[in-house]
Amino acid sequence: MTAICEAVILMAGEGSRMRGSDKTFLKPFVPVLSHPLISYILNALVGAGIKIVNFVVGYESERMIAQVKELIPPGLDPRFIENPDWRKQNGISLLAAASDVGGSFLLAMSDHLFDQSIVDLLLRNAVLDRLNLALDRKLDSIFDVDDAMKVQTQGHRILKIGKDLTVYDGIDTGLFICPPDIFDYLERVKRDGDCSLADGVRSMASEGKARAVDIGDAWWQDIDTPAMLACAEKQLRSRLARRDIATATAGPHRGDRAENQACAGNNHPKMKDPLGQAE
Repeated sequence: MTAICEAVILMAGEGSRMRGSDKTFLKPFVPVLSHPLISYILNALVGAGIKIVNFVVGYESERMIAQVKELIPPGLDPRFIENPDWRKQNGISLLAAASDVGGSFLLAMSDHLFDQSIVDLLLRNAVLDRLNLALDRKLDSIFDVDDAMKVQTQGHRILKIGKDLTVYDGIDTGLFICPPDIFDYLERVKRDGDCSLADGVRSMASEGKARAVDIGDAWWQDIDTPAMLACAEKQLRSRLARRDIATATAGPHRGDRAENQACAGNNHPKMKDPLGQAE
């Protein structure tokens, strides 16, 4: 397994699509089956051997930091990085961590749920001088395909990335293993002092330095809206119920795809096996 023990979690934004008009709302702490969203992410990282997590904060940063500190699991070293330009795109949030991380690192989003197995897979298969993106090829199980970050690949190589792609064969899950030079690429693609993470990936892909790692049947979901949250909770409940009944006969992923599709209805479903720590 790749020797990576450091992660960056982007959590600088205000989560407006989930928050609505509630100015007190902090998206990373929205309850998911009575547990804060960010706690699932932290438990998955700890389970995969991550020791240091750099939290990039911006919106309501003091409250964010105080609440994160209450949730830090044993064995995890939390570090906090302020992004004063948090209203800009997520590439700027990642750039805020440029001087704080050493070597390759795992990158995650604070509003994505994911199975620890995806982290394990990335760590096991990462090529450290490339950007490694965890890719979901289960296109018929995407909750909101219109809003998803689409990826076109050739084998493992990423060719194109963007929400507006019309030809694509996978979806960006928001989990990466990044080499240190991701920061150089982000600086290079800045326009008027702003850039997105996708801009950096696109630039690396143009030089053959971005690759996809297929997550197979593993589960993940971003939580941008109340509908996404409701679907995630439904999947977690179903997963826990199946585990309690008979994992030996049901198998770890049996029936997930049908549940995903039912959950998303006509909106291009999406879901998979929840975190092992979803107690």
